[in-house]
Amino acid sequence: MNNQDTKRLTRLIAILTQLQTKRIITSVYLSEKFNVSIRTIYRDIKTLEQAGVPILTVDGKGYSLVEGYKIPPIMFTESEANALITAEKLVLSNRDTSFTNEYIEAVSKVKAVLKYSVKEKVELLSKRIAISPQFSKQNTSDSIALIQHALTSFKVLNIVYHSEHKDEKTERAIEPFAFYYSLKESWVLIAFCRLRNDYRMFRLDRIVNIYQTALDFEPHKMTLQEYLAEKEKHFKTPDIPLS
Repeated sequence: MNNQDTKRLTRLIAILTQLQTKRIITSVYLSEKFNVSIRTIYRDIKTLEQAGVPILTVDGKGYSLVEGYKIPPIMFTESEANALITAEKLVLSNRDTSFTNEYIEAVSKVKAVLKYSVKEKVELLSKRIAISPQFSKQNTSDSIALIQHALTSFKVLNIVYHSEHKDEKTERAIEPFAFYYSLKESWVLIAFCRLRNDYRMFRLDRIVNIYQTALDFEPHKMTLQEYLAEKEKHFKTPDIPLS
């Protein structure tokens, strides 16, 4: 196998990984990611199909794997495993218990597929990373997992929110839109507030009570980038106009 064959095989495996991690992927995205022509991507997709990979071509959108098709797990390199372990230490310093618990479970599954030689190095690295105790270890919220589910399932949330500026509690029905990590080292939820009939930002540590309702809402057409760009026109930082 020559160098060109090796490069192509590596690219084919990488395309498989992309197809597994994204619902729909375009030929333009793949050509830019791997720095090859769109025609080359077409040939790669055809090669994968001939090898038995069930790829659907969605007209005008891109490629997608047939629902239920599973690709055998791909081994992580040592550098990739090290990046995950470093990220794990940062995540564990987060003060939302639901978020850290879910991440620990996810990383445990990743560690399970590592080669023994990499596992040993990962365990060593894990013992050699520490996070400065600059911020309080006290848990300030435990709702990230619940909000993430409502956000991706388009479910209305009912919350009791304690406003910092007015020092009052209000009950609200909100449509979760996006997460934002503020300069105060706090998670903020951007949501459409049905009480105010507008988008608002809610600090998770000020949500006194929260539960998911059975009500659905229409997906928001605005993007997170558009929202933040609009906020920057009126404020120095999006952190300021909290509800």
